[in-house]
Amino acid sequence: SATASGVVHEMTRFNAVLAVALCARASAFGVPSRVTAARVSRRAVCMSNDKAVVRQYFNTEGFDRWNRIYSEDGEVNSVQKDIRNGHQQTVDKILAWIDADANIAEKTVCDAGCGVGSLALPLAARGARVTASDISDAMVAEAARRADLAPGLAIKPEFFASDLSALSGKYNTVTCVDVMIHYPTEEMAGMVAHLASLAEKRLIISFAPKTWYYDLLKGFGGLFPGPSKTTRAYLHPEEDVVAALAAAGFSTRRTEMTGTNFYFSRLLEAERD
Repeated sequence: SATASGVVHEMTRFNAVLAVALCARASAFGVPSRVTAARVSRRAVCMSNDKAVVRQYFNTEGFDRWNRIYSEDGEVNSVQKDIRNGHQQTVDKILAWIDADANIAEKTVCDAGCGVGSLALPLAARGARVTASDISDAMVAEAARRADLAPGLAIKPEFFASDLSALSGKYNTVTCVDVMIHYPTEEMAGMVAHLASLAEKRLIISFAPKTWYYDLLKGFGGLFPGPSKTTRAYLHPEEDVVAALAAAGFSTRRTEMTGTNFYFSRLLEAERD
């Protein structure tokens, strides 16, 4: 079991996973155009910095930590194990939807922010033609290694490193699991719109929902300083995500919620209208 200090250390990671550190955003009230332009510029710089920090983190210490969490045999403490179980529950819920529909074989899938392949590999095992990307070269390399070791993959996923905004192409289904937490509130709708532009039929996304309870937990995590707070993290109101999907021409079909002690994720499946 985790020691008290281990729990506190993971609480700092919990804060990094669920905390909100909003970048500067333009006021909704009347302000001089030069002030608005300056604030928009700061948002662009903030977003660029976020991406650089996320890329660096998941290529170094973040990769070591999360590769263990996403490995069944990786050595973890009780809090990390709870996060592992929560993430796997989200993956399992997606796969349950896929299995219930029983039509993924030979369909094209884009898994954006694939990590170590937790979803891409079981989708490929079900016959999907998977293209999977991650901002981290280390994560992509590990996912490809796992694909090489996975039995029974008739068609292995194509893994490559890419920022989500640089993705292109058309796919029957687009999935993006636990990635929106790295996108500021004002960037979320644009990210959803871009993902939707890649999806011919279906978009499956998950995000940390913004509620008073999770805000409270985030605040508690913020009381513990530590090196784990490397990346900014953002919660998103569910109604805002649903509205962004609707604006992109998608209607929500199924929803799920995964909540463990240290992992919280709202899962939405949307189909093109």
